[in-house]
Amino acid sequence: MLQAIVDTQRDIYLAFAEHIKTFANGGGWTAFFAFLPMGIVFGAVHAMTPGHSKAVLATYLTGASAGIGRGLMVSLALSATHVTMAVVIALFSLPLVSVMLGSAGSAPLLEDLSRGLLCLMGAWMLWSACFRPPHVHGEGEGVAVGFMAGLIPCPLTLFVMIFAMSRGVPETGIMFALVMMMGMALTLSSVVLATVLFRTRIEKLLATRHALLAKISKLVEALTGLILVIIAMREIFVR
Repeated sequence: MLQAIVDTQRDIYLAFAEHIKTFANGGGWTAFFAFLPMGIVFGAVHAMTPGHSKAVLATYLTGASAGIGRGLMVSLALSATHVTMAVVIALFSLPLVSVMLGSAGSAPLLEDLSRGLLCLMGAWMLWSACFRPPHVHGEGEGVAVGFMAGLIPCPLTLFVMIFAMSRGVPETGIMFALVMMMGMALTLSSVVLATVLFRTRIEKLLATRHALLAKISKLVEALTGLILVIIAMREIFVR
């Protein structure tokens, strides 16, 4: 299954490279626009591969009180930040590449910043579960989690942007990034729906036991915070 996903991703990526090359050589917009929707498929397939903070997203939504609407906002923030960071780094590559990029497709500084912020968010949730009365997580908190998790730039978007810029057509790379972001958001949204529906189902089963539900909610929030801290610390110190 994973190999099929990787193969599909590679085929679309290589096809996009050819269309960018053709456009740069005077091929016109028609053929490029016709193939552009495949970027949505590419983004959706790409987000199915390991990584992309799916575990962080599911973990946070399990412990938070966010509904489907707010959960989708988190996934959109994650997708937009993940892709936008790659575009920004590519567009400002000369001053930023030597500082932020340790090797092709990696960004150690941004990775550490992302994990550090997630660690702080996890610590906050752990403290909140232990010392604060029951409360509803704000929409801003969820978007912040999405932003933090998405700070790590998308390597493939970065590669496409640099390739497009090297051909003198950065606009094609930006368009690719936009449609790819839509595809990633679709896959991450499915994670949101599955997680929120599962959590809601459990809450309904316990709806008549308010005291027990409150205790379980606190426990889940504490576990969520602890897991976020562990994930962040592991990513920071285990290379």
